[in-house]
Amino acid sequence: MAATIPGATPCPANFSVVAARTLNHFQEGFLWPLLVAEFLVAVAGNILALYRFGTREQRPWHPAVVFSAQLAVSDLLYALTLPPLAAYFYPPKHWRYGEAACRLERFFFICNLLGSVIFVTCISINRYMGIVHPFFTRSHLRPKHAWAISAAGWVLAALLAAPTLSFSHLKKPQQEGKCTVEQPGACIKCLGTADDSQLEAYRIYSLVMAALGGALPLLLTLGAYGALGRAVLRSPGMTVAEKLRVAMLVASGVALYASSYVPYHVTRVLNVYARQRWVASCPGFTDAAQAEQALDLGAYVGYQVMRGLMPLAICIHPLLYMAVAPSLGCHHQGCLGCKGGQTPEDAESSSQGLALKETATPKTSGPQSPEP
Repeated sequence: MAATIPGATPCPANFSVVAARTLNHFQEGFLWPLLVAEFLVAVAGNILALYRFGTREQRPWHPAVVFSAQLAVSDLLYALTLPPLAAYFYPPKHWRYGEAACRLERFFFICNLLGSVIFVTCISINRYMGIVHPFFTRSHLRPKHAWAISAAGWVLAALLAAPTLSFSHLKKPQQEGKCTVEQPGACIKCLGTADDSQLEAYRIYSLVMAALGGALPLLLTLGAYGALGRAVLRSPGMTVAEKLRVAMLVASGVALYASSYVPYHVTRVLNVYARQRWVASCPGFTDAAQAEQALDLGAYVGYQVMRGLMPLAICIHPLLYMAVAPSLGCHHQGCLGCKGGQTPEDAESSSQGLALKETATPKTSGPQSPEP
């Protein structure tokens, strides 16, 4: 029997089975191979990034490296949740790993998704502070502060993801027989969203997640990169090529949100609304054909597309490390901050991966040497 909303007429089980067959077809044909490919690329890229951090970065790590390493760990853990999800979507869509694994897979998926968002935002703000306010950053921001902020970020991600442990659960087969592609009603489902009876609570949770996990980090990132862009454009000591490099880094950070995190949260909310409308109309359907026709495939397909494309961000993040970590993004002949004769404040700026000349700052006296 399909789950019901309290006070509402139950939705006939055969209508739910027809809807599941239609919707599962897209996941079984599109999502699972894409998730496998993303898993392989993301694991290789993030393990390489962590290896290079561990072997090439001097201790204690610069705050930029601390945040980048946390991002790599979060992305790696996120990637490890993709194989069981891909196996679940492989036809026939059937969860084989039990109730606890279902809840934990969804929790770690959301937790590390939020972790990625949080640490990308930390990198953006740290980059802004190091370039636009180098004296304050050099005087007050220490590695221990970056570690404390990282710990707070992990706690925040876990707290925001905790409700998924309640919403996620197994849905028993609605039909007798063997689980096959032709009989999806005989398969066990791992609901990563919520059952019909919890849809309203899940809708509110999705809106909160969209605000805290999508809109707020986007605003912080846009603010940081906007101020950084203005500082760079007003710097008379930078060449056009150097300003173009900074513009490309700023654009890549903004594009990361515009193409992954924000659309994912928006399409998830729209899919929840579409599901609520269908569940409310289900008892009034006259036959299975009408139930299938009433499905909002646009909202559903849009959400599934973003479920497939959003993990691409964790494949792109290793490129971001090259622009942030001092020894990875700065070369002796290709970066302003690595040239000889730099001042301490220039070195601080170069350690953020974006070299901004402090032309208006008097040069300090004393011996100066190229950055090792």
